Amino acid sequence: MIATLPSKNAKKLEAQLRGKVGRAIADYQMIEEGDRVMVCISGGKDSYTMLSLLMSLQRAAPVNFELLAINLDQKQPGFPEHVLPQHFESIGVPYRIIEQDTYSTVTSIVPEGKTMCGLCSRLRRGALYRVAGEEGATKIALGHHRDDMVETLFLNMFHGGRMKSMPPKLRTDDGKNVVIRPLAYCAEKEIARYARYREFPIIPCNLCGSQENLQRVKIKQMLQAWEAETPGRIDSLFRSMQNVTPSHLADGDLFDFSGL
Repeated sequence: MIATLPSKNAKKLEAQLRGKVGRAIADYQMIEEGDRVMVCISGGKDSYTMLSLLMSLQRAAPVNFELLAINLDQKQPGFPEHVLPQHFESIGVPYRIIEQDTYSTVTSIVPEGKTMCGLCSRLRRGALYRVAGEEGATKIALGHHRDDMVETLFLNMFHGGRMKSMPPKLRTDDGKNVVIRPLAYCAEKEIARYARYREFPIIPCNLCGSQENLQRVKIKQMLQAWEAETPGRIDSLFRSMQNVTPSHLADGDLFDFSGL
């Protein structure tokens, strides 16, 4: 049985988040009739929240779609293998646990003190794409939220010289998979509050969480400082990603400056 929220404020927050997820799904046509959605669950607050809200929407959605919860057990030392299966069974969602020792691969290749996220993400992504094919999934749902998308925009600008972020919906390069981010309109602080209300059994990522020198952490701190100084700044930055004017940037592939 799904746990009930303990207060009117909690139920109000759930309704707000559910509304944002529903709007994102509609705006980007993330889920359609007959879809089989593979929901990737890491054990963190974001993916738990995504699964909870998708299950809620599934019960009232105007289209029929299936959900399959997927967890990639990367064999990190001390990983509590029983937590996610127990949670999935308690809420009645079909699930599959994939066991793949990406932890040993990453730690053997990446020198101590260096960022592991790049290689870890590629290995994890490859495993998830493979399983999506095995399971006949038509969509792969990831738990990235609004703040993740804004942080990625700045990471790419500061460290890659590209104005690029995480799109709400993406077809993979090989054309075989469609990735969706149903939490695209949701703020991280709202997700954190919801996760506390629901008392999800959070599993920390010891591999990534120990890397305090991550550039993403610095970007997050910068954005939080901006938000504290000017509330609404992060939301404004996200909306700018939805309102792009190519003629007022400098990319000749997006706008024909030579023809002016």
